[in-house]
Amino acid sequence: MTNLAANLASTAEKHPDALAIKLDDFTLTYAQLRDAVAKFAGRLVARGIRPGDRIALSQPNLPTFPVIFYGALWAGATVIPMNPLFKPREITYYLEDSGASVMFGMPGDGPRGAQDAGVDFEVVDPADQAGLLGDADPLPQPVDRADDDTAVILYTSGTTGRPKGAELTHHNLDDNARMVHQQLVQTGPGDVIMGCLPLFHVFGLTCGLNTSVVSGAALTLIPRFEPGKVLEIMQRDRTTILQGVPTMYNAMLLAAADQEVDLSALRTCCSGGASMPGEVMRKFEERFGAQILEGYGLSETSPVASFNLPDRPRKVGSIGLPLQGVEMRLAQPDGSDAPEGEIGELAIRGDLIMKGYWGRPEATQEAIRDGWFFSGDLARRDEDGYYYIVDRAKDMIIRGGYNVYPREVEEVLYEHPDVVEAAVVGVPHEHYGEEVAAYVVRTPGSSTDAEALTDYVKERVAAYKYPRTITFVEALPKGATGKILKRELRTTTG
Repeated sequence: MTNLAANLASTAEKHPDALAIKLDDFTLTYAQLRDAVAKFAGRLVARGIRPGDRIALSQPNLPTFPVIFYGALWAGATVIPMNPLFKPREITYYLEDSGASVMFGMPGDGPRGAQDAGVDFEVVDPADQAGLLGDADPLPQPVDRADDDTAVILYTSGTTGRPKGAELTHHNLDDNARMVHQQLVQTGPGDVIMGCLPLFHVFGLTCGLNTSVVSGAALTLIPRFEPGKVLEIMQRDRTTILQGVPTMYNAMLLAAADQEVDLSALRTCCSGGASMPGEVMRKFEERFGAQILEGYGLSETSPVASFNLPDRPRKVGSIGLPLQGVEMRLAQPDGSDAPEGEIGELAIRGDLIMKGYWGRPEATQEAIRDGWFFSGDLARRDEDGYYYIVDRAKDMIIRGGYNVYPREVEEVLYEHPDVVEAAVVGVPHEHYGEEVAAYVVRTPGSSTDAEALTDYVKERVAAYKYPRTITFVEALPKGATGKILKRELRTTTG
């Protein structure tokens, strides 16, 4: 059986009483999680959901997330994970583009966004599990799915156009979770993974939730990252695995500065999403006595492609070696191999590569050529085969581990009547890694100020996306073809 949810059925059979999910005093064993998932799947089938239908899921890290996620997969549906911070315009786009049948989410902006898309919205009350499961009969077994059936559509984007949905198959996600379990974290019953990465993001979804389920480890959750609370949970639950982005590790260091913290159970720390400063790594390891392993992945690669591995030498600043079953190479613009020792675009091949972009065959053909996924990231390789990201060929900004796509923010700016031109770039930031900065040309005679324009954007995008600085300029730098030269703006700001 290919269905990713079959891993839950198998683990619940082998380890029914092992702890699966924990949120403070609330716990679910694997048998309890399986029963809740089967009941929710039965509810979906009773309301007419069929294999291949799309189910949108907008939840923070609460026990309801794995129940809805695995319940939808158990019923054969495809899941569209969404950030609960999204505003109505973002929600509406995701729902309309994916053709979702129903959205399960929190109160707030969700109902309006779903209404605008003409999609049924169900408010999920984390305290009312009975209400979530309903009175439908449980579905005894996961629905059979083929290897290349789409399990999840994760929206991502480059520098042009609106976000694209990366179709990850049941096999993509199953294979990647097993690689993480076997080659990187080596988890099993009794291990506790700290679930501070958002589960709606591919890093938290695969390395946290799916890896826990495939291995029988426990996932202890926190709905929103708070460094002091994370340290408290890790001590309380004797966490053995920590996964996060560099800004999380830095924040935890600062939070632990004036207190006694016992993380002696901690065995492995994994970092991704952005390059970790060597000094932060050194201080964290010195303070807590656990090694940090850095790696690399993308939504399109399920996500983990390479890592510094626990049984191999670690190289600080490197994204490590390709995992077993993954091939990586450096390509020139024409797709051929870059000469040895030179920088090239990182191309990746293996069972981790997405099926394609939902409804976008041309974008899929551009990204995947002869089985190789072209990442858009420029890298180099050393004599030992370790890879190092040099720069992003795309303009994507990574702010505190969240992806911000300049074009999306620029489109909102362009909607303002007093904006003639706009360019959004990432600038270095001590805490977040990168911060969002905008350069704007106003209409002649306009008196719109930066505060008013910031408020305008803030109302229309998630809180991590709006520009923290807006600089008004007479004109944006352009090349001979009229293309805005963002590199000059970065130089000016940086």
